[in-house]
Amino acid sequence: MVEAWYMDESPEDQRAPHRLRPNRAVSLEELRRLGVVYRKLDADNYETDPCLKEIRRAENYSWMDIITIHKDKLPNYEEKIKTFYEEHLHLDDEIRYILDGSGYFDVRDKDDKWIRISMEKGDMITLPAGIYHRFTLDESNYIKAMRLFVGEPVWTPYNRPADDLPARKQYMKFLAEEAQ
Repeated sequence: MVEAWYMDESPEDQRAPHRLRPNRAVSLEELRRLGVVYRKLDADNYETDPCLKEIRRAENYSWMDIITIHKDKLPNYEEKIKTFYEEHLHLDDEIRYILDGSGYFDVRDKDDKWIRISMEKGDMITLPAGIYHRFTLDESNYIKAMRLFVGEPVWTPYNRPADDLPARKQYMKFLAEEAQ
């Protein structure tokens, strides 16, 4: 089961857990109120998994690829790790399904505090368009993930500040409605 918590503000290695002391856990319901959707799937059988097939059909995820993030597998590894960890948003949802390894997605809550979401094999996450987020490996330094898109993939990150973008405005409207 996925685990999430509020982060400390330590400048230590980004791959460390960065838990507040005492730990301040974040529930799946709290993530849902931020628009983050979590699912647990069978990563050992992803090629034939009927649950994944149904999710792809229902959500219209017509495009996918698989990325392996490890120093021996990803060209320009150090540069990519820095880019992934820059706070940014996308104009489309970001969907990631962890097939092997582990890492962290960090998202901002409604009060602009960081929440760290620990992802491991079998976890699928959807980050809504317009949410500020970032990604890093954990101390294992390895993850293999399926990336899913509706239609052709758009890889453009919009680094913060990007509050004037329609996707961000729509996301802020969603948060305001969730708060009521």
